[in-house]
Amino acid sequence: MTAPEMTPRDDNIDKELPLFDHLVELRNRLLHSVLAVLVAFLPLYAFRNEIYAYLAKPLRAAMPEGATMIATEVASPFLAPFKLTMVLAIFIVIPFILYQIWSFIAPALYKHEKKLAIPLLVSSVLLFYLGVAFAYYVVFPLAFNFFASASPEGVTVMTDINKYLDFILKLFFAFGFAFEIPIATVLMVKVGITNVASLREKRPYIVVICFIIGMLLTPPDVISQTLLAVPMWLLFEVGVLCSRWVEPTADSNSESINT
Repeated sequence: MTAPEMTPRDDNIDKELPLFDHLVELRNRLLHSVLAVLVAFLPLYAFRNEIYAYLAKPLRAAMPEGATMIATEVASPFLAPFKLTMVLAIFIVIPFILYQIWSFIAPALYKHEKKLAIPLLVSSVLLFYLGVAFAYYVVFPLAFNFFASASPEGVTVMTDINKYLDFILKLFFAFGFAFEIPIATVLMVKVGITNVASLREKRPYIVVICFIIGMLLTPPDVISQTLLAVPMWLLFEVGVLCSRWVEPTADSNSESINT
């Protein structure tokens, strides 16, 4: 039996770079990432109010006729769209930022590690975007309609634009990171923290944990909690299924010991 390939990315790299060179490279990649965010932010800033109006559509559609959003602070009409545009710029350049991180750490990885890391990076970005889209197009309309219908008689729904922005950003990140469950599951199995058989045995506990996380990360309503918990459970099942392809076998373990 042959040992797995342990050759770094560049075969001509015979010595490690000095610490100063690593720090310089890290600084350059951080600067490139910041510059990319600014490049994405500047053209978006011209449409900041339109972007905010689009993001507020699910709430405005659920509000009673004649109700409007309000700004309770002097600078809110400027700061809320500005903050949203900056976050959107970061969302857009996430692939470039991850590429900079990858380029910095890739020389230290072996070929078999890079074969696994590249698809995991790509799929993690796609899953994060999918989680954000699921929150906006599925969760928000249902949750806001529920909130509006639960409003007591005589109470006018008038949501502050800053409070709304903080609320939806929290849910965006909650659903975005929740959709990373398959990646986390695959990595845990790959590095030997757990195995597929153990994950299947713990399935009932995982389901309960998903609903607890949904309760903690979402507003106190059954709809949004369920809309987070159920996809988390399904994504866990996807992760378990994919983990079968990366789970170390007895042969591979014995090869690692022999080497």
